[in-house]
Amino acid sequence: MTIRPESTVFLVQTVTVRPTTTDTPELLRWTGFGGALLLTAGAWAVSARAGAVALGVAIAGAGLVVLAWALLGRARPDASWLRRTLAWWCGPLLVAPPLFSQDVFSYLAQGEVARNGFDPNVVSPALGASAEAVARVGVYWRETPSPYGPLFNTIERAITGVTGGNPVAGIGLYRLAAVAGLLLVVWAVPRLAEMAGVRESKALWLGVMNPLVLWHLIGGVHNDALMLGLMLSGTVVALHALPELRWWQYTAGVVLIGLGAQVKLPALVALAVVGTALARRLGGGWVRLVASGFAMLAAFVVVSVVTSLAGQTGFGWVQALGTPSKVNSWMAPTNWPGYLAGAVFGPQTGQVMISSARIAGLVLILGAVVVLVGGQLRGRISEVTSLGLMMSVIVALGPVVQPWYLLWALVPLAACLSEDVWRTRAAVLAGVFALLVPPLAGNFTGRVPELVAAYVVGIALVGGAYLVLRRVSPVSRVSQASRVSVEQA
Repeated sequence: MTIRPESTVFLVQTVTVRPTTTDTPELLRWTGFGGALLLTAGAWAVSARAGAVALGVAIAGAGLVVLAWALLGRARPDASWLRRTLAWWCGPLLVAPPLFSQDVFSYLAQGEVARNGFDPNVVSPALGASAEAVARVGVYWRETPSPYGPLFNTIERAITGVTGGNPVAGIGLYRLAAVAGLLLVVWAVPRLAEMAGVRESKALWLGVMNPLVLWHLIGGVHNDALMLGLMLSGTVVALHALPELRWWQYTAGVVLIGLGAQVKLPALVALAVVGTALARRLGGGWVRLVASGFAMLAAFVVVSVVTSLAGQTGFGWVQALGTPSKVNSWMAPTNWPGYLAGAVFGPQTGQVMISSARIAGLVLILGAVVVLVGGQLRGRISEVTSLGLMMSVIVALGPVVQPWYLLWALVPLAACLSEDVWRTRAAVLAGVFALLVPPLAGNFTGRVPELVAAYVVGIALVGGAYLVLRRVSPVSRVSQASRVSVEQA
C-alpha cells in the first residue's frame, strides 16, 4: 500500500497538535463532586419524605459519581490528584444523613446498652436501650445482640458517653471514626501496591475512590472502615519488617491486625498471610508454618483478652460471632439453593437447605485458605494477592453478603491486580453494586412505584450528563479527530 506524503504529514500534525487531557480529570472531579452534592441534598429531601423526585435526584447524584469515577479510570491522573479528589467527593457525604443502611443506628443503640451496664453482645437493643433508640434500629436487629468485637463495643460505649445518646452527635463521631479508618486505607493501599508491582494511581482509583467506599464507609458510616484500615495498615507494617526481621515492627503489625479483628472478625485472615510470610522468611516448610500459625493464634488471643479487659466489655462477643447469619441474605450465593428449594418444597425445606449450604461454604472457605497458604508458602502467589483472594472466597462463600462486604476483597485486590482485564471486571462489579441498592437508609418495601419513578428520573439525568461530557471532554475530541485522520489517510 502506498501512503501519500500529504497523508503522512496530516497524521504527524494530528499527533503534534493533540490536546492535553489535563482538563478532563478536572471536569470529572467536579462532575463527581456535583454528584456527591446531589446525593446528599436528595437524601436529606428523602428523609423529609419529599417523594420520588427527591429520590431521583439522589439516584442521579450517585450515578454521576459512578460515571465520573469510571471515566477517570481512562483519564489516569496521578496519585496525589486522586487523593485530593477523594477528599472533595467525601466532603458532602460527611454531612449527609446515613445512606444505604441503618446500621449506624444499631451502633447508637448498642452503645446505650453498654452505657447502661449490659454486655451488648448478650443483651439486644430491645432489652437494654431506650425506646427512642430502639425505634431507629432496623427491624431485623432490634432483638439481636451486637455481632462486633470488644474494640468496637468500647468505641460504641465511649461515643454514647460523650454524646449522651444524641443521635446527630453520635452519627458525627462515628463518621469521624470511619474517616480515620479510610485514612489508614489510603495510607496502606499504595504500599501494598508497591509490594505487588502495581502502579499507585491504579490501586487508589480502584481500591479507594470506587463508589462503594464513598457510599458505605463514609455515607453509610459502617465500621468496616476501621476494620479495613487496621487490617491493611497492620499488614503493611508486618510485611515491611520481614526483610530485616525487625521483630518489634512485625509485632506492631500483628497487633494492628488483631485490633482490626476486634472490630470485625474477618480481619483475622490477614494474620494467616503475615504468618505465612514469616514462615517463608525463616526458611519455609510446614514445620515453620505450623509454628508461625500457633504464634499468630497466641497473638490474637492476647490482643482479644487485653482489649476485652481494658474496655470492660467482657467475652460475650465470642458467642455472638454467628449473629449476622441469623438473617438470610439474598445476596449470598450459599443461600440461593435454599431459596430455590423453599419456593418449590416450602420454607422449612428451604431453611434446611440454607443451613446445609452454609456448612458446605465454610468447608470450601477453609479448603481455599489452605490452598492459598500453600501457594504463598511456596512463593507461587504474593502476600497481597493471597490476602485479596482469601477475602474474595470469604465474601463469595460466606453466609451473609452485603454490598460493602465487597470492599473486604476489592481493596486488597486493587493493590495486586496488574492485568487491565481483571481490573475492568472488578470495576464493573463495583459499579453494579454501587447502583444496585437505592440510597435509602432502611427498608423500602412498599415503595416500588416510587423507586421505579426515581430511577427513571436518575437515569435520564445521568444520561444527559454523559452526553454533555462526551461533547466537552478533550479525550472524546481527540479520539474522534484520530479516527477522522486515519480515515483520510
